[in-house]
Amino acid sequence: MAINPLFEPLSPKQTRALLDSLAKIPQKKWGQNFLVDKNIVFKSVELAQLRAGENVVEIGPGLGTLTRAMLAKNCCVFAVEYDPLLCAFLQKTFDDIPTFRIIRGDAVAQPLAGFSQGAPCKIVANLPYNISTPWIDAVLKQPRLPTSMTLMVQRETASRFLAQPGSKKCSAISIFLHATYRCETIFPVSRSSFSPAPGVDSAIIHLQRLPAPKIFHPETRALMRKFFTQRRKQMGALLRVFLPECSENVAALLQKNGLAITARPEQLPLQFWHDFDNLLNIIYNQ
Repeated sequence: MAINPLFEPLSPKQTRALLDSLAKIPQKKWGQNFLVDKNIVFKSVELAQLRAGENVVEIGPGLGTLTRAMLAKNCCVFAVEYDPLLCAFLQKTFDDIPTFRIIRGDAVAQPLAGFSQGAPCKIVANLPYNISTPWIDAVLKQPRLPTSMTLMVQRETASRFLAQPGSKKCSAISIFLHATYRCETIFPVSRSSFSPAPGVDSAIIHLQRLPAPKIFHPETRALMRKFFTQRRKQMGALLRVFLPECSENVAALLQKNGLAITARPEQLPLQFWHDFDNLLNIIYNQ
């Protein structure tokens, strides 16, 4: 059976021709590096384990090369595109495809591309590098988390997202991720897979939602971000600055877990942050 060419990922030549026909100059400030390697497109779809009828959110579809492969799987694709020219192009290209919906907007403000929270979804995206962290932070605030996320990000960003507690790269965002998702795959991607080629290599990470994800309370999240912005300081000093009214309670929690008040935020295990969130919730709701 012949494959509908509309569902075939774009080659480098087709990508250049489309950009020329649209008089489109890729904008570095918008992270516009277009994926031109079909093997990487198919690898993303494979890692996501997409099935017909599933809802898939895509961020920054660009010219739609990944979109085509997902539509070929008979998935319902919900996309958000910031570039008005590309959004209009995609609307016209897939106008006759009822399983494709796109909105024009900021992905950080619309992290699930307008998808309704009433049903499960997956996310498969070649993320614009400049929004990776604020976007994923916005996703983790959603009432219902995606069942999985298969994301193309800068290799350094992948390393930071997936850093384990105890490592120097551990951050608030990596704690939030490890509390909600299990990383199953990291797949390296050369910068030559994009046009124009970025100055760094990339990686595909696959995150599978945990059976019982831990969602930190907003107050805890804000405090953790403050702690990690001053990561050279020890917990005792951080508590005196940011949480003086509860410093004794947190010091007792550290001691209970066999942790020193001199520990730095990245040295603390995930379980401590779970207990820290529960403690603050009890204190603030007394």
